[in-house]
Amino acid sequence: MSRAVRTAVLLASFLGMIFLGAAPASAHGFSSVVYVDVTNGDDGHVRTKLSLEYDLFVVSTADASKDDPLFRAGTAAFDDRDDRAMAAAVTAKADEAIRYVTDRFTVSSDGQACTATRAGDFTMGVQEGVPYTTVLLDWTCPRADEHEVRTGLFPDSEGYVKGTKTIVTYEMDGHSGSAALDANMPSFSTAQTWYQRFGEFFRLGAEHLLTGIDHILFLLALIAGSRRPREIVLAATSFTLAHSVTFMLAALGVVDVPARVVEPIIALSIAVVAGWYLFRLWRRGDHATDLETAGHSHFSLDRAGWTRLGVVFCFGLVHGLGFAGALGITEAFSWTLLWSLLVFNVGIEVVQLAIIAVVFPLLILLRRRSPKAGLWATGAISAGVSVMGLVWFVQRVFGL
Repeated sequence: MSRAVRTAVLLASFLGMIFLGAAPASAHGFSSVVYVDVTNGDDGHVRTKLSLEYDLFVVSTADASKDDPLFRAGTAAFDDRDDRAMAAAVTAKADEAIRYVTDRFTVSSDGQACTATRAGDFTMGVQEGVPYTTVLLDWTCPRADEHEVRTGLFPDSEGYVKGTKTIVTYEMDGHSGSAALDANMPSFSTAQTWYQRFGEFFRLGAEHLLTGIDHILFLLALIAGSRRPREIVLAATSFTLAHSVTFMLAALGVVDVPARVVEPIIALSIAVVAGWYLFRLWRRGDHATDLETAGHSHFSLDRAGWTRLGVVFCFGLVHGLGFAGALGITEAFSWTLLWSLLVFNVGIEVVQLAIIAVVFPLLILLRRRSPKAGLWATGAISAGVSVMGLVWFVQRVFGL
């Protein structure tokens, strides 16, 4: 086996591992996000405001309580998108609903469990076009300056969603901040340090990219169509800068674009970026990776490079709305959480650069050892990515 063929096999194996690792958990549609605000309540209580995806909440509660009437009433109200009927369905089974929450979401202080009491009625709202139920709980705790919040809501074991995230904002005990909780990091202390808080969001950003097959495919399309390291690094960085802009604007409540618009465009962007390289292969053949006369700017990109960079930046703006939607960010959060979300973006960028650092040198080596094999490999990757992007575009436009 020649060195060029061995390199091609190694490249294909690495990409295969990425696909196999990312495929089971898409960034969109298979997970849920719970939102929790923690504040000091009256009479020394801890007040928590929990917002939970309504249909998931109903199904999970009904399953845990073996309550078929709740399931029938709740799902019928959900199908009709009747807010009053949805709130009434949960309120009629308030004990079961609260039991489901408090069995999986707890507050403690000094190692002692706090006792929860419902404060007010269930209310309805909308996050990214999806009905959410909000419930207020007052927790009676031993007096302490530090509280621990722990969550196990909507676990994978229930079989309905995978990788539930719980985004917590808190302002109490003289501390304020935010936390991102999941099965790997199920709890936090209100006295946690800033670097612990940011570390959680860095990890969340890294996992979000690694478990999002559509974002991985977009990155692979960028890698396959890049001709030299400078191009791919600039493309990935411009993509990160662009999605950071819209991600933060969404977090500030400045922009709010429905998922039914964002998600098809994300799928189309994957197909377009991959198809762009296929078109270049069709027009230029063996010279598809040749550089035109470079400009005299600091980046030394040719016209094709600058055009591609602009297209990637524009699509990055749309992907930022997708990231915001995946975390359910549809209203302004605190400045503390905004800093955490910036760290979330840093986590995405670090993982992008790590993938580039592994894949792109293999691609360059393959192109140098066997230009034909390099063209075939990148063409095959781009064709596969383009087809997947088009399939997703049709599915998301027609709701399949």
